[in-house]
Amino acid sequence: MPFELDVNMPKDLAPLAWLIGRWEGAGVIGYPGLESANFGQEVVVSHDDRPFLEWHSKMWKLDDEGNKVEPIDTEFGYWRPLANNEVEFMVTHPSGIVEMYYGTTSPAKIELRTDGVIRSPQAPEYSAGARLLGYVNSNLMWAYDIAQGGNPLQSYASAELKRVE
Repeated sequence: MPFELDVNMPKDLAPLAWLIGRWEGAGVIGYPGLESANFGQEVVVSHDDRPFLEWHSKMWKLDDEGNKVEPIDTEFGYWRPLANNEVEFMVTHPSGIVEMYYGTTSPAKIELRTDGVIRSPQAPEYSAGARLLGYVNSNLMWAYDIAQGGNPLQSYASAELKRVE
């Protein structure tokens, strides 16, 4: 699906404009203590004419035939572009974790690291994350590293999504 720039979008959102839309695709998840699995994902990125983007992601485990098996994660958050190609991304998880990321943008690429992590007392032990997102051949590709359960920062999940709206 071709990408068309929203002429009503605040100009501050220009470095992140390629994220806007509904994306669907699949990826792989795995981490020490977690069996590797294929997952499906839907991401919706939108704006309401204010200078931030809203992010909503849903992930579910897929069986060998590509059918949905069970939910894996849901994220809800906000992207805030800053001066000098910098960006903030605040994201919440229903497991009781809130992450604040800080990073940089360049044409069709975003690199982020956690600047802060807040956990509820019942949330899994989680201390850091790093994300890389890119617009490659009209697709949204991303990789997510985490430090959890006493493990150092390492690969957790990655996916390739196609714009469907």
